[in-house]
Amino acid sequence: MDDLPKRADRLSAPEILNIFEILCKEYPDAKIALSYRNPLELLVATILSAQCTDERVNKVTGSLFKKYPTVESYAQASLTELEEAIKSTGFFRNKARNIKACCELILERFGGRIPQTMDELITLPGVARKTANIVLSNAFAIVEGIAVDTHVRRLAYRLGFTTENDPNKIERDLMNVIPKKYWFNLSYVLIDHGRKICKARAPGCKRCVVRRLCPSSLDAGGKLKAQSLKLKVVF
Repeated sequence: MDDLPKRADRLSAPEILNIFEILCKEYPDAKIALSYRNPLELLVATILSAQCTDERVNKVTGSLFKKYPTVESYAQASLTELEEAIKSTGFFRNKARNIKACCELILERFGGRIPQTMDELITLPGVARKTANIVLSNAFAIVEGIAVDTHVRRLAYRLGFTTENDPNKIERDLMNVIPKKYWFNLSYVLIDHGRKICKARAPGCKRCVVRRLCPSSLDAGGKLKAQSLKLKVVF
């Protein structure tokens, strides 16, 4: 994995909250881009989204969810057929194995129902805090943490919200400074800004609404590395 250069310090809580407030106004309708109709579909879609665009995942899940509508159907699925169905999302062998094993365990341990706590969700194969946070907050309106994906990781670092590289440590830093009532929105606001402006290879600093406040902005005299992060797959 290509780590970001170590940042000396992060912004103060008031500075971070000021930037977040500006971004919230810029992206008032920020929300999850994955298509789903129930907790199972969201769980599967989120596993598939690792190292894959939400747009690509949505193209795959239209037919996937018809073929595998229940926990039982995934648990009983042919691994080869499941791999073929999700092949275009990348890492398809690992993802297929995790989805099948995950659903087998849901049947065995949770009676076929998607768990509704962080501690239970992260016991499932292929499910770490990011996936658990996404499922809990979107499917059950339960907010236990902050989903840290590629965009959130990159922007939290560039904006000076954290000095860490590890997703779990970044989540901890964000939870310590952002009031809990904003945890759900934070991820999707940063994701939208990352997709539209603060891109990995070509950040649009000149078009950024927080360019004067961002410590990495070229306008603010920062030394922004317009690099693409090669992240370890963390579901």
